Amino acid sequence: MRKKLLKNRSVRVKMTLMLIIIMTSVILLSVLINLTMLKTYYTVKEKKTIKESYYQTQKVFQKDTVRKNDVDEIAKTYNYRVLISDGSGTIVYSSEGEKSLMYKSLWNILNENLDKISNQIKKQGYAVMTNTNKSMGTSINLMGYLDGDYTVIISTPMESIQTSARLSGQFTMYVGLILIICGAVAMYLYSRQFTRPIEDMAKAANQMSHLDFDVKVPTGSDDELGRLGASINELSSKLEFTISELKTANNELQKDIEQKVQIDEMRKEFLSHVSHELKTPIALIQGYSEGLKDNILDDEESKEFYCDVIADEAKKMNRMVQKLLTLNQIEFGNNQVNMERFDITEMIRNMVESSKILVEKQEVKIIFDEPETHVWADEFMIEEVVNNYLSNARNHVADGGIIKVSYCRHGNDVRIKVFNTGDHIPQEDIDKLWVKFYKVDKARTREYGGSGIGLSIVEATMKAHGKDYGVANVEGGVEFYFDVESADSESVQC
Repeated sequence: MRKKLLKNRSVRVKMTLMLIIIMTSVILLSVLINLTMLKTYYTVKEKKTIKESYYQTQKVFQKDTVRKNDVDEIAKTYNYRVLISDGSGTIVYSSEGEKSLMYKSLWNILNENLDKISNQIKKQGYAVMTNTNKSMGTSINLMGYLDGDYTVIISTPMESIQTSARLSGQFTMYVGLILIICGAVAMYLYSRQFTRPIEDMAKAANQMSHLDFDVKVPTGSDDELGRLGASINELSSKLEFTISELKTANNELQKDIEQKVQIDEMRKEFLSHVSHELKTPIALIQGYSEGLKDNILDDEESKEFYCDVIADEAKKMNRMVQKLLTLNQIEFGNNQVNMERFDITEMIRNMVESSKILVEKQEVKIIFDEPETHVWADEFMIEEVVNNYLSNARNHVADGGIIKVSYCRHGNDVRIKVFNTGDHIPQEDIDKLWVKFYKVDKARTREYGGSGIGLSIVEATMKAHGKDYGVANVEGGVEFYFDVESADSESVQC
């Protein structure tokens, strides 16, 4: 029943109800004890007290002169009825007079219990009994002997004891009821100090369940609630840290999954592009080789042409394979960047001189006039970047046009720019230039044997170096650029 009563109640109400139940139980127990044991306790106490009054009376009769006032004082002090008689049975003292109701009733009680009284007097010199009489009711009586062969009877009614026990029980009940009411009100009001921290903890736990870890529980006290609040705050911090780590790990896992998907797509795309790019040269090689095998040509000039075609297509395939291998090594981190200090001017000058021979028929002018400049980078990888930029410029420069290589300072880096005169790149194609196998003008690319891989190698190389790169349509043509870390203190700013 108690569980049912407390179920679905607030902590304040539960604490108040528990206090009421405890106090009520204690008070009822007190009343029960009063009703069952207080009378017995009072009786034992009165018997002890009546013995003391007997000893006081004995001391009075041990004096040379016995005064009535002395006995009166004892009777008044203890509020007892006292009766004293001499050896002949004559009443020498009575607190209520010889003709009182006590006089007759006591002698009747004594006569009725004479044997019992005699046995007690023989053992201890006096007899104490609890007797019930119609005229006197229930009373505690003592009979003993005094010096000079006197007999004393001391009596006190039980009615006062019973009344005291009853009144004590009633008083306890009334006071208990007041205490229950006052205690319940005080507990309900004071319990707020205990329930407020619990409510704060419940609020914090609820917010934590919604992944909000900003709320903190006040921990002003050093008791159990304070330590619990501190533990909740610590738990909140650890949960926030753990969830943060889990989110980070989840993001990394998601990236890995996306990367794997991307790699798979790149692999499929790669195979598709490679098969497409190799299909034409393989078909040409196969066709011309079969022609030679079948001896369909009689003249040596035609046979030589067939052999030249086969050789050219084989070279294109070889260049494509080499570029693919280079790109694969860079993209997958197999080709480690070896940082070294070198003179980039000397490297580019050698490459420019080689390019001049290749564009003589086009009457293209290549301009390069930069001072000695040192940079930090992987020399062989940067050489591949410059080579791809120059190759791209040679393939797209207009006849009689200009190719120009120049430097400028870009922050802490040196920006190398390769410009060629010619048509601008369509704006929608600029961002696609770095995509593998992408060709803006497929017919022209096929004409010079481009594979669409060179700029992808540039992109992978610069990402490996962590440097910027790009292309822009400028006045008169197109300009490609890339950055490398400068090893010199001075250079012209861009």
